[in-house]
Amino acid sequence: MRSPGLAALELKRFGRGKLPRAALVAVVLLPLLYGALYLWSFWDPYGQLDRIPVALVNDDKGATAAGKKIAAGDEITKGLRESEVFEWHEVSEDEARKGVEDGAYYLSLTMPADFSARIASSSGDSPETGALQVRTNDANNYIVGQISRTVFSEVRTAASTKTSRTFLDRIFISFSGIHDATEKAAKGADQLKGGIGKAKKGSKDLADGLKDAKDGSGKLAGGLVRLNKGAGDLETGSRQVSEGTQKLADKVNGIAADVRPYLKDNGKSIGDSARLVADSSQAIRHNLDVLVKAAPASAALAHKSADELSSIYQARCEDALLPDATACPALKRAKVTAADVARVADDVNVLVTDNNGDLKKLDARLADLQKKANALAARSPRLDEDLESAVAQINALNSGAKKVAQGADKLHTGLAGAKTGSTELDSGVGKLKKGAGTLDGGLYQLADGSTELAGGLNDGVDKIPDYDKKDRDRRTEVMADPVKLAGQSLHKAPNYGTGFAPYFIPLSLWVGSMVAYMIIQPLNRRALAAGASAWRIALAGWLPVAAIGLVQVAALMSVLHWSLGLQMAHAGATVGFLALVVCCFVAIIQWLNARFGAAGRILVLAALMLQLTSAGGTYPVQTSPAFFNAIHPFLPMSYVVEALRRLITGGGLGPVWQACAVLLAFTVGALALTAVSARRKQVWTLDRLHPELSL
Repeated sequence: MRSPGLAALELKRFGRGKLPRAALVAVVLLPLLYGALYLWSFWDPYGQLDRIPVALVNDDKGATAAGKKIAAGDEITKGLRESEVFEWHEVSEDEARKGVEDGAYYLSLTMPADFSARIASSSGDSPETGALQVRTNDANNYIVGQISRTVFSEVRTAASTKTSRTFLDRIFISFSGIHDATEKAAKGADQLKGGIGKAKKGSKDLADGLKDAKDGSGKLAGGLVRLNKGAGDLETGSRQVSEGTQKLADKVNGIAADVRPYLKDNGKSIGDSARLVADSSQAIRHNLDVLVKAAPASAALAHKSADELSSIYQARCEDALLPDATACPALKRAKVTAADVARVADDVNVLVTDNNGDLKKLDARLADLQKKANALAARSPRLDEDLESAVAQINALNSGAKKVAQGADKLHTGLAGAKTGSTELDSGVGKLKKGAGTLDGGLYQLADGSTELAGGLNDGVDKIPDYDKKDRDRRTEVMADPVKLAGQSLHKAPNYGTGFAPYFIPLSLWVGSMVAYMIIQPLNRRALAAGASAWRIALAGWLPVAAIGLVQVAALMSVLHWSLGLQMAHAGATVGFLALVVCCFVAIIQWLNARFGAAGRILVLAALMLQLTSAGGTYPVQTSPAFFNAIHPFLPMSYVVEALRRLITGGGLGPVWQACAVLLAFTVGALALTAVSARRKQVWTLDRLHPELSL
């Protein structure tokens, strides 16, 4: 009988009673326990996190920053409750600690009393970090702790980002304030630059003017010295005149009662004295007038004479080949004397020019004295007849002489003060000249500095950003969260169960084949007894379990797709590939059972464990110890898991074709080894009649 017929006979034997049929149904449905139930149990655990009880403690007291109330704890609490990530229970700190310890809560999140205050401190002098306190208990559930770390990391990031937005917004507002202040400073610097330029020009004019003033003050001081000497002489003369008139007045007033006879007898001498006073006054006035008129010409003539004598001396004594040794000393003295005379003439001219006002007053008083003296002289013959009038006139003459003397004294005193003041003025002007020079130099440096300052401030205004509210908000948003994860998942699995299906499906099919060979012999006994060929025996034992495996695939994938909602990128290819997978697994398990007998069942289980730990079904195999990385390329389930990921979630099909080739090789190889084992089984030995171990 051929192998398919033998396989059919093997399967028909399960229809001879209820128990065999029940056993066959159990074998067919067994993969559902591993595949469907396992996947169903954690099909979408992250979508059910709102069922996990978690304690939430909000002890935050709030804070105030920049006049605004900050309640970060309340904001986070509100956001967490709206997110529905966990089943939040707002409790006290003690209740949260006790609940996490006894398992009432899987974990707790605490916002301390100073949480807002620490966040608000970012704008103060002593910034501090706000801390969210998370308490977990791995004794309750390790995975929940891992999930909470991810969730609370996002909470912390969101809180930090919001705090950064507030802080950065203040910084950008400060930038705008600095920009405005710098702009005002730049305008002020421009005005300062213009003002310093004007001050610089004024200081130069002041320095030039003080230079001229210094020259003039020096000449004034010299002229006042000479004028003071002349005023002293004038004071002496006017005092003598005053003393004379005083004596006359005293004498006349003293003998007024007895003077009439005297006046009658001496009228002529009195008239002569009065005419003498009048003539003297006229002469003084004339000399003053001549002095005023002749002083400039005399000064010029004196200079001319001095220049002529200097030229004669130079020609005859300095430039001559044979100077006159006898005449040259005299000429030299004459030249020096002429120069002195010229200087004196200049001084007199300056004196007359500078004191013209005082000289005019003196001339007026002399004129008055002359007039009164002439009047007295005219009336002197009749003095005895008009004694009272004469006495009055003499007293008036005396009074006028006193005034002249007083005026001369005041003139002398004033010139003496002017002399001292002119000296001080000359010294002060010299200091002012020096200070003006220093001021002018300093203003040059200040002008250069103000120009540089104005330029720098204007450049700085352009470099300091000035953001409006819209631009400030945009920049704050970017800088608060400068790096965002632009996540793009290629062929994303919609849920946890879909992601783990490539791992649990081959696991369930391996277990289904393993259990099938517990009720079906790996080598058909009829074929062995009939002495069939080894390949026919191997195929006769492989085909019935392979058929059961195909039914297992159909049942498992139907439940996963229509009951749990497993969506496959390549549904038909997935089912076809799983048919190849189950044929390969059946061949391997058949050989292990055929070759090693009862011990083969243990080896089948061991092979399953090795494949589960090295296939990379949960974590990447690179994270496993070196042993599992070493055996990973040599086990069929490694290729099955990788191929199913591409068939279910999508992606390139290269790994699928590679897996098909590997599975075909394993299938053919296992069947060949089973045929070898069948050949050996056709020879009976004592070990087969009395096996050391039977299961």
